[in-house]
This record gives sequence, structure tokens and C-alpha cells, in this order.
Amino acid sequence: MTVVETDRIDMAHESAELTLDTLFERLEQMPVPEGYKVEIVGGNIHMSPQRDTHWEIILDLIEQLRTRYPRTQVKSDVRIDFPGHLNGFAPDVAKLADGAKKDARGRWSHEDLEFIAEVISQGTAPNDYGPKKAAYAAADIPVYLIADPYTGLCRVFTEPKDGEYASELTVRFGHEVDLTGTVVDLRLRTAEFPRD
Repeated sequence: MTVVETDRIDMAHESAELTLDTLFERLEQMPVPEGYKVEIVGGNIHMSPQRDTHWEIILDLIEQLRTRYPRTQVKSDVRIDFPGHLNGFAPDVAKLADGAKKDARGRWSHEDLEFIAEVISQGTAPNDYGPKKAAYAAADIPVYLIADPYTGLCRVFTEPKDGEYASELTVRFGHEVDLTGTVVDLRLRTAEFPRD
């Protein structure tokens, strides 16, 4: 098959109009395997399986946040659009600010987020430490926690400024993550976080 010039122009025009909504609409028509999480990071589609270890850490974090915050403020795997080129993430755990409301399209805004936690999977680690961390800093998310069951470490990033986090804390599983000096105002226990 030969591609003619008008086809190239049509393809270029179509790709220039790609939006997160368009990409997610197309994804909804695809057979995504059961138990997989789908995100769009920098215009690239990423699918990762939810493993038991992953889910247990997520649930532990949610349960701890729920001791202080109402259910309506704690989210998991909900699409939220972030700054940058085609960034539609579904954070493992997200905590909304008091008074947060969905927009006209029924979505939460990154401006209303105070805390995000991501649990590392082998295939997603480069995203969590790279483009997602950069997008969270650009969105001024006050606290970003990465739990890594492969290394047994939590890394906490705070003080976003000019698209980067100014402060970083590393805590081994088994020790508390002290977030009392942040908007989260909790000590998160990691003693029951499983390792891979």
C-alpha cells in the first residue's frame, strides 16, 4: 500500500488533535486485561498488572489516611489530568483537600490534591521516579510518596517549587514516615508493607 500525500496530511492533522479524552475514549474500546491499570504518561499508554504486594501497600496507606480523613477525600486509581503533554494518571493513592469538587466533566482537579502515593511496579518505576514525579512537582502536589517493595524503601518528596521537589526523605520499611510537618499531618506506619 502506498501512502499518498493527502493521507500523510490527514494523519498529521489527526495526531495534532489528540487529547487525553480522545486517548481514554479509544482505550475504553480496547480489551484491557482484567486487573490491569492503564495510564497515559507523556502521551504514551502504560498498562501494569495489580499484584498482591502492590495492592496490600495501597490498602494499608488508604486505611491509615482514613483514620484522619473522610472516605470522600481519599481516592485510588482515579483518572486525574496533570500538567505536561498528555498526562492522565491514576495515582495509587491520592488525598483531596477539604472542599474539593469535581469539575464540569466530573473529574477531580490536580489543584485540589495534597498527597499522592505511588507503589513501584517493575515496569512503572521509571515513570514514578521520572515524568510522574516531574508532573506532580509542576502541579505543586505538596507531598509525593513512593513506596518501593523491591528495595523496602519509601521516598517522600515535599516542597515543590519551579517544577521540582526541594526536599526528599528516605525511610526503610518498618519505620514510620513522619508527615506531621506537612499538610497530611500523619505518621504513616510501614511495618506491614510487604516486600517483593
